[in-house]
Amino acid sequence: METPTTLPPSRGEGLRAWLNVMNAAVSALEHTVWQGRDLAEQALATWKKLGKNAEEAKADYDALRAEAARWPARVDRLKTTGLMLTRITASYRLWGIRSAFIPRSKVDRALNKLHRRNAILFRDVSLQQGGAFLKVGQLLSARADVLPKAWVEELRVLQDQATAVPFPQIREVIEAELNDSLENLFQSFDPEPIAAASIGQVHRATLKDGRTVAVKVQRPGLAEIIELDMTLLRLFVESIRSMLPPTDFATIVSEIERSVREELDYRQEARWMQHLGDFLDVLPNVVVPRPVTGYCTSKVMASNFIVGTPLMVELDRRQAEGDHAGVSDLLGQLLDLYLRQVLQAGIFQADPHPGNLLVTPDGKLVLLDFGCTMQLSETFRNGYFKVLGAAIMDERETLANLLIGMGFKTRSGRPDTLLMFADALLSQIKRAASEMGKGDMQWPSATDLLQAGQRLLAQAEADPVEKMPAEFIMLARVFTTLGGLFVHYQPRLDVHTYLIPHLVGPALSNVW
Repeated sequence: METPTTLPPSRGEGLRAWLNVMNAAVSALEHTVWQGRDLAEQALATWKKLGKNAEEAKADYDALRAEAARWPARVDRLKTTGLMLTRITASYRLWGIRSAFIPRSKVDRALNKLHRRNAILFRDVSLQQGGAFLKVGQLLSARADVLPKAWVEELRVLQDQATAVPFPQIREVIEAELNDSLENLFQSFDPEPIAAASIGQVHRATLKDGRTVAVKVQRPGLAEIIELDMTLLRLFVESIRSMLPPTDFATIVSEIERSVREELDYRQEARWMQHLGDFLDVLPNVVVPRPVTGYCTSKVMASNFIVGTPLMVELDRRQAEGDHAGVSDLLGQLLDLYLRQVLQAGIFQADPHPGNLLVTPDGKLVLLDFGCTMQLSETFRNGYFKVLGAAIMDERETLANLLIGMGFKTRSGRPDTLLMFADALLSQIKRAASEMGKGDMQWPSATDLLQAGQRLLAQAEADPVEKMPAEFIMLARVFTTLGGLFVHYQPRLDVHTYLIPHLVGPALSNVW
């Protein structure tokens, strides 16, 4: 009989981090219950006011009625997610005890089984709930550098295989938005969606002129669900604040809310799709669909249909076949695609989870879904251009001054925390640029990332970032997602090939 064992320190820290987040969700549930009590007290006060002066109390009554109408759905959604997170929390807490009595040779297998069971539970609830909660699961599915393998594998289905809306409801939305019957609008329309995500689902169809198109249709009643989820988001952030270093949570939450609400207007998405498609048209290995005139409204959008394989499926295939050069080439194209958007266009698709990226049969990279698109001010674009250059050249004083000039502010006024955040975002690009040419590039392990994260949290606790520009939130989202892919697949690529054309400026870029 083998001696009892405990969880290795790095693995235990990872589980404790998960427990903190899940505990916060339970706190949000408790907060909601107390808000329900406040709502009852507010109703009593409004009722008394109505008895004295009905006209003065009308505004209070209307606001109370609107808020009360949302509460059954709010409590139901939070109860479902809260129960799920509580179950996951309890299972990991019990693991801390169970693992001490499991033979060492069986610990990894038992823990992987626990990860798989919890990931499936999280996935199923995400599919059931939809809305912003499903989008969180999509983002997590891209973090193969952080989450256990079982979580990544189970959450991958959330990228484009959410629960589909029944076809009669889809037909109703299309006909109401385009003001005509489906038969008059299309030569053929496949009732089975080819992809379903948090905001809408996509169907393959043929126009009357024979063109094959992808028709994106927004889920019915989504606006109300999103508003509810935004309320839950604010509750969740409020409940988790005590577990995290102080920072500019107001900007973070506001930017998330802005981006999610913008995704509800497909007309805006169509404009960004056309704009970035035209800008990226010069790249021979990148494909962006174009919207179809006359078939785009706030809830319906048709674009030309592009055949492709999901990015992570293609990367996994190449890796399994030993095509490491192919993996590196594809990820290099992805890096160039985002550097070009951020540094040259000043406009970028800000939701690069792998479900929004395809690879065509001839190896071209397809960029989809421009619902979450960020436009940078000229000042911020130039600032980020200089930040990247200063980070690569290791000019610490210049980097600190640039970040402060862009609107970052720490409590003490010192730049140490800002520099550590910059390192966290850009260190892998910097290391790849400096080490790959020497042949000794080493991507960080999960333990390395965990230790770096712990150092960053300790620094942020000691001297928190109290103000950050809104543009940074979406940039951080993009580069942490891309960074996760790079760390997971560990490509062997010459980063200079992709960086230099953007750092030397448009004039020299053509020469390069």
